[in-house]
Amino acid sequence: MASITFQSNPVSTVGELPQAGSALPAFELVGQDLGAVSSADLAGKRVVLNIFPSLDTGTCAMSVRRFNELAAGLENTVVVCASKDLPFAQARFCGAEGLENVVTGSAFRSSFGEDLGVTMQDGPLAGLLSRAVVIADENGKILYTQQVAEVTEEPDYDAAVAALS
Repeated sequence: MASITFQSNPVSTVGELPQAGSALPAFELVGQDLGAVSSADLAGKRVVLNIFPSLDTGTCAMSVRRFNELAAGLENTVVVCASKDLPFAQARFCGAEGLENVVTGSAFRSSFGEDLGVTMQDGPLAGLLSRAVVIADENGKILYTQQVAEVTEEPDYDAAVAALS
């Protein structure tokens, strides 16, 4: 279990992020069209998982906007923004913001958070996903992970992009 904080208060996750060099765990999220967004569908592409609690917070919204900008310049790479927000809310947010370079996926009915070790198990956001980034190459090998120590802070975008170089 990872020890992180939310507004400086301790929070635990259900596990740890997978290690760099290991295989990306298979996952299935629910897309904006209510169809599956799965690791199998992304085979042969580099995958950036931008994981966060909810689009209804400023920091989460900022991370999706920033990864949308970055995704425009990434070859053979899919950026999946994953939260437990309902697919309808994700579609509404991306439509209102004009975000077209990222794919959103809802973990509201999957074990995604548990499988990646990012579900918060205590604190006021218990049950939601913590803020983390996981990057895998086109063969599904994890290149980079970041469990953001303070949920209210943004991930290290520069380190994430550098992992893809």
